[in-house]
Amino acid sequence: MRHQVSGFKLGRSKDERVALRRTLIKQLFEHERIQTTKTKALAIRGEAEQLITLARNSSKGSDMEKVNARRLAAARLGGTNAEVVKKLFDDIAPRFANRNGGYTRILKLGPRLGDAAEMVLIELVEE
Repeated sequence: MRHQVSGFKLGRSKDERVALRRTLIKQLFEHERIQTTKTKALAIRGEAEQLITLARNSSKGSDMEKVNARRLAAARLGGTNAEVVKKLFDDIAPRFANRNGGYTRILKLGPRLGDAAEMVLIELVEE
């Protein structure tokens, strides 16, 4: 039974999972559409939407809350990702100002030729 077990292991150690998750989310925000496996897309969708919500809600806060939100987003994405954080807060979040969640869409593409893994396209929803 998988009661109260959340998340996907993805066949990796914890550090490898964290690095993969951060990389995929950065690529999603940078390109606004990425092709990956279904399991990886499901693993990053929730956290990507949480980051968009954080950026969206920070626009109504004080200057200190805006800086704090950017720091939280940068910490979640790891390392020096100033350009990704800037794009998230300045370009992506304002597009979803009137939308209550559901910022991403997953479209099935079919099996991959090499190992028949189910491939999907995860993208940011356009208004």
